[in-house]
Amino acid sequence: MAETYPVLGEGWEKNEQTAGQQRWYTGGKRVFDVVCAGLLLFLSAPLFGVLALLIKWDTAGPVLFRQRRVGQDGRLFWIYKFRTMYSHTPSYARKPDDADASKITPLGAYLRVMALDELPQLFNVLKGEMSLVGPRPEMPFIVRTYTPYQRQRLAVKPGITGLWQLSQVRHAPIHENLHYDLDYIKQQSLLLDLKILLRTLVFCARTLRIIRC
Repeated sequence: MAETYPVLGEGWEKNEQTAGQQRWYTGGKRVFDVVCAGLLLFLSAPLFGVLALLIKWDTAGPVLFRQRRVGQDGRLFWIYKFRTMYSHTPSYARKPDDADASKITPLGAYLRVMALDELPQLFNVLKGEMSLVGPRPEMPFIVRTYTPYQRQRLAVKPGITGLWQLSQVRHAPIHENLHYDLDYIKQQSLLLDLKILLRTLVFCARTLRIIRC
């Protein structure tokens, strides 16, 4: 039996949607995820090819990086990213800080700034393991240390973008800023998801403009 990390939140107050409203939202979000992820994968296929060639040219190692993450209801899944670190770097470690930034490849630093390393997660969305919008999935060794309060963020599918990902504290550990994820879970709606996606596009456009300057 696959290892899971069950949601153990106590006194958790989910949004006030009825069961019927929740089903409509869940179904609508799934259709939206599949259509958008499929379209984005089709449109970005040339970019995937270019990035794959650049990664192979930049440093030795595989193009894609995969890692076990904890998803909805504590289910484990493989997350996919474009490789941004040297291939000898341990697969499971906390996010590199300035002290060990040498683990990140020259091209990888650029990919991370532009969030292009996250593009392969569109396949995770198609597989139903992730959503376009939701809390970021954590690594198992971090989830093992979660308190019941922190495990509440496992109540929904993890996402590529979300409130925390767009916040000023996105470079700090996720579990230290849980209010972003828990607020999203309480207020989740297709309108909120659309707003977050639009803010993500604006954020990426601003980042690109800063890099060009």
